[in-house]
Amino acid sequence: MTIKTATQAPFKADHVGSLLRPENLQQARQKFKDGEITAGQLREIETQEIKRIVDKQIEVGLKAVTDGEFRRTFWHTDFMSHINGFEGYIPEKGYQFHEGETEAYDVRNIGKISFNENHPFIKDFIEFKDIVADRAIPKLTIPSPNQFFNEGIRDVKLYPDIEVYAQDIIQAYRDTIQAFYDAGARYIQFDDVYIAGLSSPDIPFNDGQFSREFLIDLALRVANGVLEGKPEDLSITTHLCRGNYRSDWAFKGSYALIAPTLFAKEKVDGFFLEYDDERSGSFEPLEHIPNGGAKVVLGVFTSKKGELEDKETIKARIDEAAQFVPLEQICISPQCGFASTHHGNKLSEQQQWDKLKYIVDLSEEIFGEK
Repeated sequence: MTIKTATQAPFKADHVGSLLRPENLQQARQKFKDGEITAGQLREIETQEIKRIVDKQIEVGLKAVTDGEFRRTFWHTDFMSHINGFEGYIPEKGYQFHEGETEAYDVRNIGKISFNENHPFIKDFIEFKDIVADRAIPKLTIPSPNQFFNEGIRDVKLYPDIEVYAQDIIQAYRDTIQAFYDAGARYIQFDDVYIAGLSSPDIPFNDGQFSREFLIDLALRVANGVLEGKPEDLSITTHLCRGNYRSDWAFKGSYALIAPTLFAKEKVDGFFLEYDDERSGSFEPLEHIPNGGAKVVLGVFTSKKGELEDKETIKARIDEAAQFVPLEQICISPQCGFASTHHGNKLSEQQQWDKLKYIVDLSEEIFGEK
């Protein structure tokens, strides 16, 4: 089968990736946990639901589609725990969000870091790509390499030098990306709460050992180290998120502190940015993105509630953003996925599809394409 390229990605109408898990999938996961069905039976149900939501994404007009992250429990830990040198575990508490605490689960460093040639996401992607076939671009979402720099993940006895740790993360990701590319991936998105946190007044999920300036510089070096030498027909974007858990958020702060370094110099093909409420600050930091450089996917629609945004307000906000970055580089999407964890946000599945269709329709009206 011919592999479709994604050199235009991100698209004028795009989405971050995760979708609400249907009730029958939630029930199947509980039955598997309780020992009532096998792993194979659970996978069959996951596959059936992935086929359904791929069809729905194509139906609403999206050019790039995801598997909804239906085989995952959390957006990041399922992937991270299968990189050699890491394991998943249950800590004493979860992450603190604005209105409460998340379900407790995280990853930690237990050994030498390297690419896992048997990483289950590779098989998952191959099956997903076959489901999509030539009907759309299959988009793969994985956590950013910088997610491995959150507080408590690095074992300082195994890796006393953070620079050595960084180099091993870079190499593991370069090898992983090559494996996904060989499997047919042409559009990969790095999801990154960590980098967005570096622009928050109080850096979240960080032990305070290093200065903000050092961490911002390190994050750029890690990202660009991973991107160095990537295939020309592989589009890689990054999504900067301030937390998305049951329609709750973790922190606030504009992108101003990271923009002069990361917006100006990170060699991605696009930035998916949260701009759905006042926590995001102004569009002014976008002025650091080079003209003719990375595309900017404005998350001016919220995935945290189902009501559709006012059309004229959206148009006005795009006009405002275009004062800082050329309109040709602007795309639109929700600010985050609809279900960064298996719990999902507080809206219905129909509201989810209505919002994605609305974004596609508006993109055609505003940009003349989707």
